[in-house]
Amino acid sequence: MPKIIKGTDNSIYLPQDFLQRRHVPERVEYWLDEREGELLLRPRLPDAKKLYIEVTTGCNLDCRTCIRHTWGDPIALMTEDTFQRILSGLGDLPDLDRVVFTSFGEPLTHPRLLEWVAAIRERDIQVTIGTNGLLLTPEVSRELISLGVDRVMISMDGARPETMQAIRGTSPLQIVENIKKLNDLKMEMGSLFPAVGFEFVIMRSNQDELADLAKLAADLNVARVLVSNLLAYSKAMQAEVLYGYEPREAFKPINWSNQLGAWLTWATMELPKMHWGAERRCRFVQDKSIVVGWDGKVSPCYALSHNYSYFAIDGINKQVCRHSFGDVNEQSLAEIWMSEEYSHFRSEVRMYHFPSCPDCDLRDTCDLRVDNEGCWGYNPSCADCLWSQDIIRCP
Repeated sequence: MPKIIKGTDNSIYLPQDFLQRRHVPERVEYWLDEREGELLLRPRLPDAKKLYIEVTTGCNLDCRTCIRHTWGDPIALMTEDTFQRILSGLGDLPDLDRVVFTSFGEPLTHPRLLEWVAAIRERDIQVTIGTNGLLLTPEVSRELISLGVDRVMISMDGARPETMQAIRGTSPLQIVENIKKLNDLKMEMGSLFPAVGFEFVIMRSNQDELADLAKLAADLNVARVLVSNLLAYSKAMQAEVLYGYEPREAFKPINWSNQLGAWLTWATMELPKMHWGAERRCRFVQDKSIVVGWDGKVSPCYALSHNYSYFAIDGINKQVCRHSFGDVNEQSLAEIWMSEEYSHFRSEVRMYHFPSCPDCDLRDTCDLRVDNEGCWGYNPSCADCLWSQDIIRCP
């Protein structure tokens, strides 16, 4: 363990071999903090790698599982000015390598989306689009191929028409036809991209369709199926939940082969955890992600990007308030990312310096949990976050 030397002028010197091993650039500033008597140095580095942009909170569907049934947020579009503020700040994030256009709205309903995708691709940044697939018309697909979009994740919560109708209020037939046309256009235009993936929210009413979904994915040359559990925003949805606090039997993964040009590749089904466990890990923080809402406000993750209520793993009804570390209309993304508060939050989450509320004997009488707070550690609390358990998953 290297020693840090404090000079007579109160300067602190970090060993050169430590700085080289950590690839720390010259003249880096640090936030100085302490925890339980120990000093913490948090480097102010613009090292964000992944950016989620919510271009709209509106959608062309009204799924019965949707967050909109419990939130009080407006249905709105991101403005050109806000997007340009985001765009102008990307040069200050040299490690950024992916922008994901998705959130709780349908991005293809935004009239400027393709122009904004083009602006991101001009900076040689990879793009993922999350969509319900209904607006993935041949014209849109041709443009996505031309722009070099490398991933399209399509929400598909049922392999059977009656299931999709019951959950999402639409038939999968048009979505399937759109994917087929996208595949035809990729072949016509000599492109392997965008690769197509499915997002599947598993619940009691569709749990028997995993095999059917895998077959559909194989037929459509879908490269990836990401399975997430349902986050119960309402009492009715709580009855659809499959996971629990006690150990549950996991679903078995299904693999299939895909033709990728001259290559035959294996596609994968990524399954969620089904019960609460000791290990907690935030993929948003680990992946160095930023979430920018429709109005330019910056949140650390999906879970804290809106105002809503949901039922925790032990049935407690929680009220979550949106938490923002800044606004791109007032500060650059790099300034927000390197701010003291945001740096502190990421450090707390990496260490997971939060209680485990579902394990607490006082959980049934605790008022703090209802407002998404904890009895120790940083607030807002990530104490019973289902994303950190890999029970709820996002692309």
